[in-house]
Amino acid sequence: MNTAQLLVKCLENEGVEYVFGLPGEENLEVLEALRNSSIKFITTRHEQGAAFMADVYGRLTGKAGVCLSTLGPGATNLMTGVADANLDGAPLIAITGQVGTDRMHIESHQYLDLVAMFAPVTKWNAQIVRPSTTAEIVRKAFKVAQSEKPGAVHIDLPENIAAMAVEGNPLTKDNREKTFGAYQSLNKAAVAISKAKSPLLLVGNGAIRANASDALTQFATRLNIPVANTFMGKGVIPYTHPLALWTTGLQKRDYISCAFEETDLVIAVGYDLIEYSPKKWNPDGKIPIIHIGALPAEIDSSYIPMVEVVGDISDSLNEILQRADRMEKIDPFAKQLRADIRAGYEQYAADDGFPIKPQKLIYDLRQVLGPEDILISDVGAHKMWIARHYHCDRPNTCLISNGFAAMGIAIPGAVAAKLVYPDRKVVAATGDGGFMMNCQELETALRVGTNFVTLIFNDGGYGLIEWKQQDYFGHSDFIKFGNPDFVKFAESMGLKGYRVESATDLIPILKEALAQDVPCVIDCPVDYRENARFSQLSGDMSCNL
Repeated sequence: MNTAQLLVKCLENEGVEYVFGLPGEENLEVLEALRNSSIKFITTRHEQGAAFMADVYGRLTGKAGVCLSTLGPGATNLMTGVADANLDGAPLIAITGQVGTDRMHIESHQYLDLVAMFAPVTKWNAQIVRPSTTAEIVRKAFKVAQSEKPGAVHIDLPENIAAMAVEGNPLTKDNREKTFGAYQSLNKAAVAISKAKSPLLLVGNGAIRANASDALTQFATRLNIPVANTFMGKGVIPYTHPLALWTTGLQKRDYISCAFEETDLVIAVGYDLIEYSPKKWNPDGKIPIIHIGALPAEIDSSYIPMVEVVGDISDSLNEILQRADRMEKIDPFAKQLRADIRAGYEQYAADDGFPIKPQKLIYDLRQVLGPEDILISDVGAHKMWIARHYHCDRPNTCLISNGFAAMGIAIPGAVAAKLVYPDRKVVAATGDGGFMMNCQELETALRVGTNFVTLIFNDGGYGLIEWKQQDYFGHSDFIKFGNPDFVKFAESMGLKGYRVESATDLIPILKEALAQDVPCVIDCPVDYRENARFSQLSGDMSCNL
C-alpha cells in the first residue's frame, strides 16, 4: 500500500461519497487509488467549480465535502471556493498535488508553497511529508473542518510521498459530546427576556447548522417574540409563521430596520457577525444583546452581549423557555410591521411588466418551488432581491454565498445539491455575469445526471455594481457587456434552453423545465430599474407604522 492508497482509505473511513476535482500529473497516485474505491470521483471542468461543489455539499450535509486539484494553477483555481467555504462556515477538505520534496529547495516547474498560500483561507492545513502521518493528518482535517464553526482544511501531498510504501490504518472517529449552557447564564437570559417589552430574535446560520429550527420555532411561539433571520438563516422558522419578519442583512434600509430601532433586546441565536455586521443594526452599541450559540461571541464594539449562553443551541433555547415568564402578546408594532412587509411582497403577484421586475420573478419562483426544493443563489443584484423576497419554509432550501460572496457558485452548487437530494427540484439563480463564470459545469451536470434548472436574470451587465455606482456617483461605467444566445448555448451542450418573452411565460416555462430529465437553462430579461426605486424607498422610509 502506498500513501495515496492510505489517504483514500482514510477518506472512505470518514464516509466520503464524492471527490470533486480535475486530474493532474501530480495527483496521479490519488486518482489511481480512487479508481478502486467506493468513493465516486466527479470530474469537473474547472477547479473552482470543484471547490464550490464541495462547499455546497458541506453546507447541505454537515459532512466535509472533498475537492482535489493538482499543484500550481490547479491549486490557485481551487482557492476561491475554499475561501468561500471557510468564511461561510461550510466544512470542506481541499487536497492538492505537489512537486516531490526533492524539488522544493530549488526553482521548480509550477511549484508554489501551497501550505503558506492556503493558510489564510483555511482553519488548518498541513503537508504530508512522512507517509506514517497520513492517518493522523486526515482524521485531524475532518475533525477541524466539521467542528463548530465549520470551515475549510487543506492537505498538500507531494507526488513522491504519495507513491511511497506505508503501513497503517485509518484512525477511529471520535464522538464529540454536547456542551451545555451554564445555569447562571441561562437564568440571566431568562430574566432579561421576561423583562423585555419588545424583544427581537436575530437568527443566523449557526442555528441551522445545529439543527435548532424546531426549538427556535417553539421558543419564539411560546414567548411571542418576532424573528428576523440573516441571509444564511432563511427557513429557520417557516416564513408563513405569524412571528416571522423574514430576512435582514440588506445593505439598504428596509422595513426590518424598523424592528431593530424599536427593540429593547436582541436575542442573537446562532448569529455570526460576518452574516450581517452589528454596526449596521446596532451602530451605537446601545441595544442590549443576549448571545446564544455554540461558541462565545466574537469581539465587536457594536456586539457586546449582556449575557452569553454557550452550548447546544436547542438545549439552551429549551432551558431558557422553561425559565422565562413572558405572557404578553406580540408587540402591536411588530404585528403591523409584518403586515407591511407581507403587503410589499404581495404587491407584485399580478405585475405584468416586461422585462420582468425582480420582485415578480422571485414571487413566481416561490410559487413553483415546493417547501423542500432548493434554490442556490449566485452573487449579483439578483442576490439582493432573493435575500429580500425569496422566503423559506425549511432550513437549507435557499443557499446564498454571503461571507465571501463569490460569483460563480450557483451552477456548481446546484450540481452538488442535486447529488445530495436527487428527488428535490433544484434551481440555480444567477445573473448573466455569474453564469459566464462557471457555465462550463453544465456539461458536468449533464454527464453526472443532475437535472436542475439554471435561471438567468439577464440585464446585460454587472447590475449590482451599476446599482452601487448610481447610488454613489449618480452614473455608471464599465459594467455593460455582450452575451451569447443562452438558448443556443444550452442546446449546443445537449441541454434544453428557454427564453422568457413575457411576464406570463415564466411560470409555465419553470414548470416545464423542472420536469425535464436533463439540465435546463432559462434566459429571463430582468428590469433592474427597480434597484433605484428600492434605494429611493430606503431613503424615504419612516418607522412610524
